[in-house]
Amino acid sequence: MAQPPQITSPPDWTSLPQELLESIAKRLASGHDAASFRSACSSWRAAVPFATAFGPLLLLPLHPDSDTVSFHSVSEKQTFSLTLPFVLGKVPCGSSCGWVALMDESASVTLLNPFTGAHVELPPADELVAAASSPERTVSKIHGRWWWVIHSGDGGHGNNAPPPPASKAIKLEDMRGVFFHEIVLSAPPADERECVVAMAVLASSTEVAFCRVGLDAAWTLLDTKLEFSVASIVRCQGKFLAIDVTGDISVFSSNAAGATPTATPLPSLSPPDGLCHRSYLESNGELHVVGAMVSMFHDETWSFTYRTELYKCNLLDRVPEWSRVKDVGEVTQFVSKCLGESFSGTSVSLYEKNSIYFSEPLYGDPLDFAHRLETVDIAAGTSKVKPFHENLQRSEALGWIRPNLWTREAPEPKEKIRLVSFSSRVLQISLP
Repeated sequence: MAQPPQITSPPDWTSLPQELLESIAKRLASGHDAASFRSACSSWRAAVPFATAFGPLLLLPLHPDSDTVSFHSVSEKQTFSLTLPFVLGKVPCGSSCGWVALMDESASVTLLNPFTGAHVELPPADELVAAASSPERTVSKIHGRWWWVIHSGDGGHGNNAPPPPASKAIKLEDMRGVFFHEIVLSAPPADERECVVAMAVLASSTEVAFCRVGLDAAWTLLDTKLEFSVASIVRCQGKFLAIDVTGDISVFSSNAAGATPTATPLPSLSPPDGLCHRSYLESNGELHVVGAMVSMFHDETWSFTYRTELYKCNLLDRVPEWSRVKDVGEVTQFVSKCLGESFSGTSVSLYEKNSIYFSEPLYGDPLDFAHRLETVDIAAGTSKVKPFHENLQRSEALGWIRPNLWTREAPEPKEKIRLVSFSSRVLQISLP
């Protein structure tokens, strides 16, 4: 008598060893694959940390008369667009934690998560911010707009008074060069477990502006105690660092969460000699600086060559100093040229490891409007430049942005899903 076929239970894919899941996760080729992998079950989701699941995207230039925001995925070699009405009539003035800071003609600032549509209002610039950011010229707000004011000796002008003769309205495209040049966040605004702080680089000032997102009605000016204008702000080891145009650094700290921070300069920490076009970022808990070492030579005409170099500094050392870095292991670093946020991290996407990706070449042809990408081999110090999209002929890419597709909600973060289609691929993003 024939035996009935035995029915075997399907394999329990949820109980695969953690090291095997992590090994598989490292071989996923795209954010789309990572999203599918994470959606299987909790153990598979844990094997792909969300921060590394989606490779950074390039944010392309915005047009103030358009409600379209475009991104380019270098790993997928695809460009896609989102319709976001909140970008109308605004110019970008920062990208941080996956959110974009947008400023309008009244110098009001909106934080926008372009992947979820979430938005948060920050305080607008006031007369104190205007005076600090444009110390050499008089700026005044009249009828809701900001003007370059030429005083005629008849005293000040109120907000309801007509603009004085010879005054000139500040155009939208010039707002970033007058008020907020860069806005950096301590955490995503959706993080309700901590007080989210915004710190702003002003257009030309040794002061920076500070506010607590959702709590403060106005910006507070902070003295950096630096001698020259602040060029960038970096969030490192839980603190804001203000870095001036010469590379001098001041560390902001406070005694209580949400309290107004105070600055402590690091006078002994100057940037590496000869390093120009410097960009700063945090990587593995340490402050990194990347830049170019330029060699000039003269034959029939003056010309030059350059080599990209990377340095690191542990700010917790008793005497912090810069040291050359030639190997960052599995890490990839992303450096932005227009919007200043730069960052690093491992990625499941097809980016080269132990490399630096510049959103635009350090030295490019100013008359060449094609979007180009520069990739640097950190170990060798060599670089290659190539167009990342031959059909895009506009101004430079704004910079890198890491998709932030979830909100922190106790006890575990919840991912929201939205489908954004570009070409034949589907990128899983987020939606309520």
